[in-house]
Amino acid sequence: MSSPQMSSDGGVPEEFRTAVASLNSAIIRPEVTLEPIRAPQRLAPYSYALGAEVFVDPDAEAPEATGRLVLLHDPEGHEAWDGSLRLVSYLSASIEPEMATDPALSDASWTWLTDALEQAGAEYTALGGTVTKTASQRYGDLSGPEATNDLEMRASWTARTADLSGHLSAWVDLLASAAGAPPPGVSLIARRDQPTA
Repeated sequence: MSSPQMSSDGGVPEEFRTAVASLNSAIIRPEVTLEPIRAPQRLAPYSYALGAEVFVDPDAEAPEATGRLVLLHDPEGHEAWDGSLRLVSYLSASIEPEMATDPALSDASWTWLTDALEQAGAEYTALGGTVTKTASQRYGDLSGPEATNDLEMRASWTARTADLSGHLSAWVDLLASAAGAPPPGVSLIARRDQPTA
């Protein structure tokens, strides 16, 4: 299990401890699994990271979406961040070919993030990022599907408070949206060709 990056004297600021604790105590959606992962060591004096996988279909061999959320903390503050607690997000999700060619997909997927932050009541500033759609074709002996279409999003923002539970909830909802999961409390309708009991 990963632990927060420590300063040389072993002390950890209270603000950072509170932020990490709020990430680890948040209740998340059942389709999403989270676990601490190794955090980058040179981006800030203190850092912590979570990795995520989303399985909308419990029988799927691979997750429909994956992501990383990194918490960076600089007790002195950072001018570019406009604060001292920065969240850095990366997600990758498989998408259908018709979605990959939709010119509105980038704008829509960015809205998934901003709407999720707003709905979670997560106060933030200095939000920025990129959305990338990729199409890959496999040849020769490479295993896997012949063609794949993926959505990638990189984003970062500064949290206004050390309670990051709303930010994590919003990020989980973003991952779920990218993976094609229904809204919380809504179940997927069984396919018509599935046998009934």
